[in-house]
Amino acid sequence: MNSVFTITGTVMNIHLPAEVDHHNSERLCEEADRLIRKKHIRCVLFDFSDTAFMDSSGVGMLIVRYKTMRFMGGTVLAVNVGERMNRILTMAGICKIMDIYEDMPLKR
Repeated sequence: MNSVFTITGTVMNIHLPAEVDHHNSERLCEEADRLIRKKHIRCVLFDFSDTAFMDSSGVGMLIVRYKTMRFMGGTVLAVNVGERMNRILTMAGICKIMDIYEDMPLKR
């Protein structure tokens, strides 16, 4: 799996692989949850810049991380979302629960 977890302070960037499917969603979930607890993460950025496909297990992974972070008072964002992934996220209803950006949002 080519996912990369990068942590800066309390922000974790998860650079997702080309395909987010049932084969790698479970490992992504386990590692993300471990790091969220260990590093006291308050914001998770799912980076879709290399992602071309996501199935229902990938959608489930996003929703569970969203619920976890919301319970902890944190946030989840989807960044570098292309047209294809934007359609998938919109059809799955993800756009109703988390902010989705075509590019990385500007730092404030």
